[in-house]
Amino acid sequence: MKKLKLLFYAANFTPELTGSGKYNGELVDWLAQRGHSIDVITTHPHYPKWKIDPAYRGKLWTVDKLNNVTIYRCPLYVPMNPSGFKRILHEISFAVSSFPVWLKVFFSNYDAVVCVSPPMFIGLLPYLYGKLKHIPYLFHIQDLQVDAARTLGLIKNERLLYLLGNIEKFLLKKATVVSSIGLGMRHMILSKGVQSNKFFMLPNWVDTKFIRPLNKHESFRSLYGFQPSDLVIMYAGNLGAKQGLEILLDVAEILISNKSIKFLINGEGAIKQMLLADSHKRKLSNVFFGPGVPYEDLPRLMSTADIHVVIQKRGMTNIVMPSKLTTILASGGVTIVTAEESSLLAQQLISDNVALIVQPESAELLAQAILDLAISDNLVKLKENARRYAVLMLNKDTLLLPYEKKIMSVSKRK
Repeated sequence: MKKLKLLFYAANFTPELTGSGKYNGELVDWLAQRGHSIDVITTHPHYPKWKIDPAYRGKLWTVDKLNNVTIYRCPLYVPMNPSGFKRILHEISFAVSSFPVWLKVFFSNYDAVVCVSPPMFIGLLPYLYGKLKHIPYLFHIQDLQVDAARTLGLIKNERLLYLLGNIEKFLLKKATVVSSIGLGMRHMILSKGVQSNKFFMLPNWVDTKFIRPLNKHESFRSLYGFQPSDLVIMYAGNLGAKQGLEILLDVAEILISNKSIKFLINGEGAIKQMLLADSHKRKLSNVFFGPGVPYEDLPRLMSTADIHVVIQKRGMTNIVMPSKLTTILASGGVTIVTAEESSLLAQQLISDNVALIVQPESAELLAQAILDLAISDNLVKLKENARRYAVLMLNKDTLLLPYEKKIMSVSKRK
């Protein structure tokens, strides 16, 4: 197999443990272990806390080298409260600060350039680079950012949304390969004028050897004082605005009289302090909060829950794909997903019998689903199906080997 020299451009990267940074780091590491040489242009780690990691605080441009990977890290503006406008400034700051690095790498020769969105418009620099250097430009979409901003009302200026939408369509159409992580997102991307033969499905993967079912005594249940008889409902991941996590507090309030049902909200993010304050104001003694955990503790965290919840707002199911779902499935978790039943994600989960689907933004329906599952005789089957699906369909090598083959097929070193 011929070895490639690749340029990788993304705003999020290792050592970030959640979101696209986790997958970007794992993809680059996997390709490097396969013998490919990779240069990465990225930022200092800052997500999901929206604070520069202490190890990188105060630094400007840095270079890290690890095996076949050279990582160019660039400074950027990180807002404490990332509103729609501040997010745009945040993303522009990376595009601007990375420009000197692009000038540096312009004199290097690569076989392909890979860009990961979001941010969406950082694809402009990889596109121009690929055009000037006559190499393929691969655009991987983790979130359809413009559609999410419109649906959630993060950006209300229609002219700005129109401009961003046109830039997005341009970048998608000009890419040699467009890849994404879910069937709903594929449908949305093709509707923007991308030819189906340019699209490549690259779902988020999971290390099924490491993320695996554990017994309750191996979990973190005792850390929170949960009893063996307690039914623990857990959300674990980014605590951001697009999920609509406020509904969990509404559900907890509905079920507060049931003393055996406990809610654990685990992670970091832009709205964590708001959730904490609201929970305290409502005196929700059945709601517990936990910090994000190191990757090595993830199996123990996943095994803490009896039921996992994946929360999405109405209209978001085909726009974003909840990456946390892969980890839940690998751990053999029982999952409730809020999604429109007509969505491709819901149809897939229902057909594979790996999760329960509840309509978004209804605390009453979500509370009833929890009560129904608590007495269901289908829990063991759901656990078995979830684990089996992850092992068969979400294995890292199974998903990344075809992507490596796709990069090689379009690269100049065929």
